[in-house]
Amino acid sequence: MSESPNTDSTAISVSSEPIHAADVQLAQARISSVIAPTPLQYCPRLSEELGVEAYLKREDLQDVRSYKIRGAYNAISQLSAEERAAGIVAASAGNHAQGVAYACKQLGIQGRIYVPAKTPKQKRDRILVHGGDQVELVVTGASFDEAAAAARADAAETGAVVVEPFDARDTIVGQGTVAAEILSQLTSMGKSAHTVVVPVGGGGLLAGVLSYFADMAPRTAIVGVEPSGAASLRAALDNHGPITLDEADGFVDGAAVKRTGDLTYEIIERNLGRLHLLDVSEGAVCTEMLDLYQSEGIIAEPAGALSVAGLRELHLTPGEVVVCIISGGNNDVLRYGEVMERSLVHRGLKHYFLVNFPQEPGQLRNFLENILGPDDDITRFEYLKRNNRETGAALVGLELSAAADLQPLLERMEVSRIDCQQLHPGTPEYSFLI
Repeated sequence: MSESPNTDSTAISVSSEPIHAADVQLAQARISSVIAPTPLQYCPRLSEELGVEAYLKREDLQDVRSYKIRGAYNAISQLSAEERAAGIVAASAGNHAQGVAYACKQLGIQGRIYVPAKTPKQKRDRILVHGGDQVELVVTGASFDEAAAAARADAAETGAVVVEPFDARDTIVGQGTVAAEILSQLTSMGKSAHTVVVPVGGGGLLAGVLSYFADMAPRTAIVGVEPSGAASLRAALDNHGPITLDEADGFVDGAAVKRTGDLTYEIIERNLGRLHLLDVSEGAVCTEMLDLYQSEGIIAEPAGALSVAGLRELHLTPGEVVVCIISGGNNDVLRYGEVMERSLVHRGLKHYFLVNFPQEPGQLRNFLENILGPDDDITRFEYLKRNNRETGAALVGLELSAAADLQPLLERMEVSRIDCQQLHPGTPEYSFLI
């Protein structure tokens, strides 16, 4: 890891002034004419499976399908006439950009929005739909951090105002309105939250939720959940300050941030006594995305399923009230093939092998009859080199009916004359498969 200074001199309202519930309540009043409260939905499946009273805060049902509209609108609506005339720039993996675009159109402000090349096409298209003629979309860089650097360079050159996706006070205060709604909705049901589970990328939502509950419900435990491939907050806490990750897995694109924010870190560190931080694998996120879709009909993006994936890692008290924030639903349907693949690998059901068949006839039949189990299914078969139909090296993908079937399969491969090499996740060879 290497340190990376934050040079956000043109950003909106980067301040270390503490955030209180009153600030969040003012933001609620400010955005309420444009942004309606989202449902707090009881989830029978998770409640029964985990023995708790589980609720889902449905931020995927926002007009822009993400909570990010809250912070963006709260920040932009407070710009002076001079700042509005100068225009704004923003960088985003997609969701903040949609919030900014929506606010630009509503308030008649010109904006340029920078997104990294890995931003799904669905999110790019929605940015232009929400912003219309008020926004220009610029695709640049391989990561959010590179797009953010380009946006700041633009602001330095043109005098435009940077609307930060997470590391600014007005943005954080706006995101905190999620917490205010949760508390109000539970109170109206005569309930209080024991645990609130929050997805974590740059830390803006977590900082806002922590700040509000610190004032209004300090006994509520807050759980932050990061993707394992981009755990920038954990790295910051271990380092006693924000630090830039050398690499970040971009699959959970809404939370794939290499460096947590300076202000968000300050707020989070101040509230460590009520925070439990964990990370979950991208495969676990995929499994929860599929479960949410199949059981609840919720189309969650990867970051939107982080909280539910983290819920399964917690030791919860039977009967306690737990809230998971479904942070966004901007998922491209074309990604579901990869989502399914990663889920199968995570559950131990999908495996890949390099199979070197002996140079003699009948070995493919031998593999099918004597190595494969009765319920094993070949999902991929590609000859890499062959002299005829039944000889040569092949890439073989197998789907098992149960994870426990792997060891017997490996034992049959071991005693066979056919040379079988398993490919393991995390290796360079495996990266070409998924």
